[in-house]
Amino acid sequence: MGAETEYVASGASGPPEDSRYLPIGDHGLIGDLRTVALVGVNGTIDWYCCPRFDSPSVFASILDADRGGSFQLYADVPARTKQFYFPDTNVLITRFFAQDGVGEIQDYMPIPDDPQEADRHRLIRRVSCVRGKLPFRVHVAPRFDYARQSHTVVQDRAHTLFESPSLSLALSASVPMETDGRDAWARFELQEGEHAVFALDRTRAGVEPRGCPIEEAEAEFAATVRFWRKWLSASRYRGRWREVVHRSALTLKLLTYAPSGGIVAAPTTSLPENLSGGRNWDYRYVWVRDAAFCVYALLRLGFTEEAEAFMTFLSNHVPFAGSCCTGPLQIMYGIDGRKDLPEEELRHLEGYRKSEPVRIGNAAVTQLQLDIYGALIDSIYLYNKWGTPISSQRWDEVCKIADWVADNWDQPDEGIWETRGGRKDFVYSRLMCWVAIERSIRVANQRGLPADLPRWRRARDAIYHDIMDNGWSETQQAFVQHFDDDVLDASVLMMPLAKFVSPTDPKWLSTLDALSRGLVSDSLVYRYDPVASPDGLEGPEGTFSICSFWYVEALARAGRVEEARLAFEKMLTYANHVGLYAEEIGHTGEQLGNFPQAITHLALISAAFNLDHALG
Repeated sequence: MGAETEYVASGASGPPEDSRYLPIGDHGLIGDLRTVALVGVNGTIDWYCCPRFDSPSVFASILDADRGGSFQLYADVPARTKQFYFPDTNVLITRFFAQDGVGEIQDYMPIPDDPQEADRHRLIRRVSCVRGKLPFRVHVAPRFDYARQSHTVVQDRAHTLFESPSLSLALSASVPMETDGRDAWARFELQEGEHAVFALDRTRAGVEPRGCPIEEAEAEFAATVRFWRKWLSASRYRGRWREVVHRSALTLKLLTYAPSGGIVAAPTTSLPENLSGGRNWDYRYVWVRDAAFCVYALLRLGFTEEAEAFMTFLSNHVPFAGSCCTGPLQIMYGIDGRKDLPEEELRHLEGYRKSEPVRIGNAAVTQLQLDIYGALIDSIYLYNKWGTPISSQRWDEVCKIADWVADNWDQPDEGIWETRGGRKDFVYSRLMCWVAIERSIRVANQRGLPADLPRWRRARDAIYHDIMDNGWSETQQAFVQHFDDDVLDASVLMMPLAKFVSPTDPKWLSTLDALSRGLVSDSLVYRYDPVASPDGLEGPEGTFSICSFWYVEALARAGRVEEARLAFEKMLTYANHVGLYAEEIGHTGEQLGNFPQAITHLALISAAFNLDHALG
């Protein structure tokens, strides 16, 4: 798979003014299990935070082409470009096809065993001319702290050092660099077989600037390839869609913060769900909701260490026994487990294609979302079943959560979609409260563990009858978004997946038909109609890719296997050129929202696994 574009290079400023912003999907991703960089098909790094996913940006031209900062590297002649991943790795290659030659950039971030070297967060850009000859330009323009901090440049024979009050980065280059005290640049020409290397390192006490000769860059390339291939070799998936499933697995690993085991929802902030702006959020945090999807997908593929690391994150940072006795759990946490994620608007940045506001932090952290209890307990149930039996201490915590849910499941909340239009009795929230208690009962029965089973069964059955009595619309002949209304919502696709209802139950089949008529467009699924169900936000949105994969799985479980396979194959055509998905797909097939999104790739893995099983 590869993307092909054409642009005319025009001096150090790169692509012309009318293409300042690449489409969101015209990017690949590299990373070192602590942070990532987005690399455009034009060779520009336009998003990079250092030293962590949630650190202030160094390059953010994807959010403001003029002020955000970037690391441009491109052929200095008209050229077509293609981009692909080195097979079975997260090493990204961008190729330039020009009249006089062919060149390529290998972008990667080494993952060393030495913690001090890992703290360098080395980003290597290795440029080669593979045919003929080709001139290149490089332009490094960091803008620290979301372009809020000024910096200085100090240059010696070996390095160009960019220093801001909060962060210092050292650029080593195999070609001479010029600087104006703010940016650094060079123009150079490579003949066939020649190479140039640019390496960007974080520097601080104990991590001094270090050069990166061409030979060292080659060794780091080989080591990085070995790391990713060794990691991927643990996969047990042998199904029909091995390439896309493994790309999703590699992407999920990239979105993992190794020191804590948490997986960020996405590595970006404020990429819009619609170009008119408003629906722009910071997703660089760990959502409890993702827990069950994460554990399920990782264990199914055979990545037990990653599943265990995520469970360790939950154990270390989600206060099971504390807050659940006095109030609801928090829905998301920082990648280090911190609870405080204040939301702030950065008014000095124009936003992607002027779709402001740019936000950091996330005010949804304070919302009540009861569905997270089902996700949390389901992840524990799955890990207990396929991973390691849970401890007695963890069981005590599960009991406290189940007791809390039994007392509080009937509260209105903000729901899975984190709407800002007020609390309602969302069917999905009720469903996942049912899951929390039902899975607790399963573990108790399977392990013979002590539990107040009569109480839990009463609560479980009460939730079931509440959904059946109040979540069903006679008008729609379907389960709906929330009580006292007839609005369809794709989140109810989880009903058969969570084993709340048989996938061939007449009520469910009627619901599936209603969803197909009302929310599905060419296999793409809208989560709901914001006009029919105001969510407190402005503007339309695209289809939600996670819902599209849930739809595939629901069709497969309902026995509509050929429909499911066609819908799945269609969804694969909406991936970007290297197999990545943003949160949403727009009207003309464009990627929208933060990119790439972890839970979409988790849902892809689940859909592929279950569709494989259904096809036999």
